[in-house]
Parts: sequence; C-alpha cells; structure tokens
Amino acid sequence: MSNAAKWADLIPRAGSAIVLLVVGLACVWFGGLWYSALIALAVGCMIYELRLLGKARDHKVAVFLGGLAAVLTWFLPVLPNITILPVVAGMIAATIGGVRKPFPIGAAAGAIILAGFVLVSLRTDAGIVWVFWLLFVVIASDVAGYFVGKTFGGPKFWPRLSPKKTWSGTVGGWVAAGVIGGLFAATTGAGPILIPISAAMAFAAQLGDIGESWLKRRAGVKDSSRLIPGHGGFMDRFDGLVGACMIALFVVGAL
Repeated sequence: MSNAAKWADLIPRAGSAIVLLVVGLACVWFGGLWYSALIALAVGCMIYELRLLGKARDHKVAVFLGGLAAVLTWFLPVLPNITILPVVAGMIAATIGGVRKPFPIGAAAGAIILAGFVLVSLRTDAGIVWVFWLLFVVIASDVAGYFVGKTFGGPKFWPRLSPKKTWSGTVGGWVAAGVIGGLFAATTGAGPILIPISAAMAFAAQLGDIGESWLKRRAGVKDSSRLIPGHGGFMDRFDGLVGACMIALFVVGAL
C-alpha cells in the first residue's frame, strides 16, 4: 500500500471529528437544555441505527424506537434511580422484537441506553470536568490508535472482527488514555488510580468500536446509517464513547 493510500481517510475523518468535537464540547460547556438535547439526539439516532442493523427493512419501527429512546434519555435526570434498570430492560425488549438473532442487538441497545444515563449523570452529579475527562480519554485513544497503528502496523489485534486494528495502535491508545488520566489525576486530586481507569476505558472504547464493526459486517453494510452526510451514522462516530461509558458507569458515584 502506498503512503498516500494509507492516509487517504485522514482528511474526511479529521473533518467530521472536528465538527462533532466543537458541537459536542459547546453543548457540554453550556449544559442544561443543550447538553440534554445532544445526548437524547445521539441515543435516539443510535437506537434507530441499531434496529436497522438487526432488521434492515423495519424503518417505521426503527424511527419509533429511536424517538422513544430519545424521550426516555431526555427524562433520565428526573427519573428515580430505581426506574433506570426497568427503562433499560424495556428498551432492550422493544429493540430486539422480531429480530432473528436478538442477543447482540439487545446487548448493544442496553449499552447505548446506559451510556446516555452515564453521560447525563456525569454532567449533573459529578460535574463538567469529568465529562471532559471521559471525552478526552476516548478522543486520545482513538487518535493515538489511528496514528500509531498506521505508522507502525504489525500484528492484527482481532482480525476476524476488525481486520484493520493492530496491536500497536491498540496499545498506543491505552498509553494515550493513561496520559490523559494522569493529567486529570494531577489537576483534580483524584489520584493515580485514574491512570489505569483511563486505560481501561480506552480498551472498552476499542471493544465498542470492534463490536459495532462486527454488527455492521453481520448486517452486510459499510456504515450504520447516512445520518451524518459523508461520514456514516451516529454509531460509527460514538461506538467508542458507548464502550467507555460502560467503565465510567462503575466510577460515576466515586467522582
């Protein structure tokens, strides 16, 4: 592969990332209605895409489920904690209805809804600093994994599920996330435990990306949707964030 071909996806990847980053960070900064709307929109769109990955021609049901997920996510801050699990279970059950092989779709649906809960809880309960920590860990892992993997190549991490990911890029993502964790540990007083937690979140983000790639391959599609013009769908952009939230779910209460 020529050097130019190896980096051919850099410009569109960077362009979409910059736009999403600016919009996302602005909504995180202003909080309130803007932040809630962003999380609700993202969760709703991902559930819509997920349903289509499970049952490609079910557009009306997918739109309904996406809208329902967005509404539920919007009201998460005012729901009693005891209702969170029933909401997640109900959303999983609705999403897998009529799907031939429901387990992977149901697992992804649960992860997406829980990710919405984590993101809302971080902003309202733990504070804006920890939302930035989560976002920067995922971004650092993704960027470092891309550049290290493209530069050094080497053995594939999980070739059957993700033929492009290498061990060099994977480890590079862990290291970058650990550096971000160290910076936040030093400036927040959270302590060095934040470094391995950040690395674990990077690994979970990478697994989220691999899992979404597998779902797309299973459905025979390149992108989860075309909701983001020229750059695929919301799951394509936020699969890693959903994975990282599964680790953050266990540390939200301690922040």
